Amino acid sequence: MERSLPRRIAHFDLDTFFVSVERARDPSLRGKPVLVGGRGGRGVVASASYESREYGCHSAQPMSQALRLCPDAVVVPPDFERYSACSRAFHEILRDCAPIVEPGGIDEAYADLTGLGEGGTGARAAAERVRDRTRDELDLPVSACIAGSRTTAKVGSDRAKPDGLLVVPPGEDAEFLAPLPLRDLPLVGPRLGEQLTALEVRTIGDAAALDPRWLERRFGKAGLLLADRARGVDATPVGDGRRGARSISREVTFEDDVIDLEELRRTLRAHAERVGADLRRQSRRARTVTLKLRWSDFTTLTRSRTVAQPVQLTDELAGVGVALLDELLARERLRPVRLIGLGATNLVEDAVQLGFDDGETQRAASVDRTIDAIRGRYGGEAVRRGLRRGRKDHRE
Repeated sequence: MERSLPRRIAHFDLDTFFVSVERARDPSLRGKPVLVGGRGGRGVVASASYESREYGCHSAQPMSQALRLCPDAVVVPPDFERYSACSRAFHEILRDCAPIVEPGGIDEAYADLTGLGEGGTGARAAAERVRDRTRDELDLPVSACIAGSRTTAKVGSDRAKPDGLLVVPPGEDAEFLAPLPLRDLPLVGPRLGEQLTALEVRTIGDAAALDPRWLERRFGKAGLLLADRARGVDATPVGDGRRGARSISREVTFEDDVIDLEELRRTLRAHAERVGADLRRQSRRARTVTLKLRWSDFTTLTRSRTVAQPVQLTDELAGVGVALLDELLARERLRPVRLIGLGATNLVEDAVQLGFDDGETQRAASVDRTIDAIRGRYGGEAVRRGLRRGRKDHRE
């Protein structure tokens, strides 16, 4: 009987991606504490360099707070068009060097390197080619881990930072994971982490030592999943990401829980700007818009609406998102919100015929295209929409 080859799954992660792109453009930023984000009153840190993290700065933090912690930090406005271009180039390098690649986001991806060379040496060589080409062609650092499963590779790439390669030998996933903090496992969120810590389960190895049947009784399906992942067992295949995105979404976890309805609406509007820009860039429209809301106790609610005419415009996306929020709050008492997101799913090609009465739609489309062009050339903070007064949703 022919023996199956040990799986060699790699996870690649561009280190402090936005900061690294800015440093590639302006080498004088290297070695300095750098914050990428807006400087305005509601500015938020999109990316923080390792130097600034030593002062307590981190992404999704209010810029004002970050600058109090690190007054000498250099603030750079984000250039999302440039980041997208670098991301596309990075993923092209991956597809050149690996047989199967699955994008995991703008700055990360999984690759199946199984069967490349004797004893997995080809897997290491492929990962090194990715790192070398990313450094040479894009001037960007990328950390990676090769292991027997996606979970271990994901955990390991964090351990390889900054700009390192970590290889977990075949069959040693559980041994590698065992001494690491439990919260390093991607599926262990704050709530589950607190429950397990109360039971004196502090490392991944502690979780692996627990009876899977007890974990299932205590935590349901999440318990069974935890039992496998803590042992490095994850048979999830790496899928070929060339089929294109099935959905586009944006979400934000607030630094402090929000209970101001107007702030939630403004955040949805900002999400609609980004989701709409992505749809227009890909020449796609969405039949379904989804709202995601997470209370401070981590209870997560979603509401979706499928529209008669596929949407792409910022106004349309924001309008549906705000309507879903209002409908949800008509049934649920507003409580402190930890996270809010807006998603576009059920995507179709951009082929909608306008009628004679669609002048307003055409004007809105023209505004969106103009804003997209300005931001593409001068950066995401180059232009902002004004406040429309007298509207029920108080859109920006």
